[in-house]
Amino acid sequence: MALTESPPEILSETNLAPDRLAALSERVAGDGTGTIAVRAPATDTEIGTIPAGTERDVDVDVERAREAQTGWADRPVEERAAILDRFGDLVLERRAELLDLLQLETGKSRNHAVEEILDVPLTCSYYADRGPAAVEDERRRGAFPPATTARVTYDPVGVVGVISPWNYPVTLSLTDAIPALIAGNAVVLKPDEKTPFVALALAELLEQAGLPPGVFEVVTGQGPIVGPALIDRVDYVAFTGSTETGRIVAEQAGRNLIDCSLELGGKNPLVVLDDADVETAARGAVQACFTNAGQLCLAAERIYVAESLYDDFCDAFVGATRRLSLGTDFDFDFEADVGSLIDGDQLDRVESHVENAIESGASVLTGGRHRPDVGPFCYEPTILTDVEPDSTVACEETFGPVVSVEPVPDAATAIERANDSDYGLNASVWSGDRDRGRAVAREIDCGTVCVNDAYVSGWAAVDAPMGGVGDSGLGRRHGREGIERYLEPRTIATSRIGPLDAPPGIPDSWYARGMIALTRLQRRLPIVSGLRRWVR
Repeated sequence: MALTESPPEILSETNLAPDRLAALSERVAGDGTGTIAVRAPATDTEIGTIPAGTERDVDVDVERAREAQTGWADRPVEERAAILDRFGDLVLERRAELLDLLQLETGKSRNHAVEEILDVPLTCSYYADRGPAAVEDERRRGAFPPATTARVTYDPVGVVGVISPWNYPVTLSLTDAIPALIAGNAVVLKPDEKTPFVALALAELLEQAGLPPGVFEVVTGQGPIVGPALIDRVDYVAFTGSTETGRIVAEQAGRNLIDCSLELGGKNPLVVLDDADVETAARGAVQACFTNAGQLCLAAERIYVAESLYDDFCDAFVGATRRLSLGTDFDFDFEADVGSLIDGDQLDRVESHVENAIESGASVLTGGRHRPDVGPFCYEPTILTDVEPDSTVACEETFGPVVSVEPVPDAATAIERANDSDYGLNASVWSGDRDRGRAVAREIDCGTVCVNDAYVSGWAAVDAPMGGVGDSGLGRRHGREGIERYLEPRTIATSRIGPLDAPPGIPDSWYARGMIALTRLQRRLPIVSGLRRWVR
């Protein structure tokens, strides 16, 4: 598939070759029956096309992946890990092109694009280091040691389908794929149709790192067509997206009796306790609420502030927010703080949430305006107060640069308000006493809670699991949990004395009494088992 006849002007602002997007599109083996236009949010202009994948295309890609997976799994795990570690190096080396592609497709600011790119090599090095231990055979305590033994082996599940969203198309494509590959699986990635080119560039780098053909396939197309077809053909699904779509994915995976991990929506709270440093908390709130124009699953959309600090916090937060700069340029000097929303639909959602809040009596402390003078889908970072609890912006995920601020009398009320949501993905607690902050964090019903940080310390703790509870999803990425989900454990139990049954010539009643005595003895002996593979 090719670019539009005359390359759009926005491409001249990048370092990309004029035919680069066309070359990436040609990596997708579509059947030629249709294409999808990809547009740049910064200018709302078409930059190229990709194949509109069909069920047949998914068939071909999954079959190719399944054929390649066996040979890939047969390679020593250390070799697989080395290839993925080399890929991490290539991402750093080719970061200039990846950043251009990322900005071109998402409209995000350069500094937020850098944050996303850096996540990949960190994930690669972590799993390259820890992955080999995850697939080692593990000795477990047998039924009646030393007469019996038990050993667990770990095999790859097979072909993993990764369905990634448009807001973080680098991180959320590769964070799920890297541990799956090191575990010996093949991966078929379905990127969002708004952001396919950077995913295709990453697939190219995986090949250059030494990944065999077929082990990582990319299928492009409309989600309602390609997504269900992929789920019907793979052995595991890793999905990141909306809660509504996540329920559909989970239902289909359940019908197919395959496992899945789902990172879904959030309505994330930020709590400022009465001993917090106001300026620090305000600076953290800016990062929490307006990174990637608020199009971040971990972004804070509700802030609860101790009454004694409320006025000072609002002054500091509003001041810091007003100092943010909007921009859609390919800004190599990193001057723009906040970029564009992804498209008109997202802009409509943000505008409708703010308008509904104002109609319900909310006040705008700053922002609240569409900024077409900056870009067609740019919207000012917006702080609301006096928000009605039943208004749309209070109940639904906005996924844009909009946050509500509310005073609370004490920490208990802040915790109660923070937990008053069906979502539970990420939360942030600010306190001058870290122990107190951690104590409050334990009371908040979210999969990740950061103390005195917005989200980076949680997300970047690659050794710790990350995921949601409630309507925010199932399963975990990162940590040992992030690779164990892609492994199928098999128990091999061995008896050194033959069948565990009454020996010939021994009455059943004697055998039963003997087993009862042995069970009593075992209950009084310390359980001795091999160290878990993650702490060897």
